[in-house]
Amino acid sequence: MTGYELLMAMARGDLPPAPIAETLGMENFGGEVGSIHVELVPRHGHYNPLGTVHGGVISTMLDTAAGCSVHSTLAAGEGYTSLDLTVKFLRPVTVDSGRLRAEGRVIHRGRRTALAEALLFDAAGKQVAHATSSCMIFA
Repeated sequence: MTGYELLMAMARGDLPPAPIAETLGMENFGGEVGSIHVELVPRHGHYNPLGTVHGGVISTMLDTAAGCSVHSTLAAGEGYTSLDLTVKFLRPVTVDSGRLRAEGRVIHRGRRTALAEALLFDAAGKQVAHATSSCMIFA
């Protein structure tokens, strides 16, 4: 399968989802080649000691959207791994933020590397975080 076919098989339930998606409660995964989104409803179990959603949860959503956007461009037999992830937290996120939506897209896809970004929005459509990710592509 291509990367996109694999991701859509997971989204349909034909293949099991990534364990981290189940752990955090990520849902409504979908998109098209080069652009993948995922959603999550924040809960108190996602909180840090300061009373907001932990940056690791936010980073995981952004990493998922950006990385899976790259994954969606892979040919059968290709793989990838993240080289880096740079996250900017723009607003605090709490359970009152409502459903979060991370939207990823590939900015550049070469033979050996790809650059992607992801934006995270709250239920009111306000951007709460941004990330860029470099990925290495291999056979």
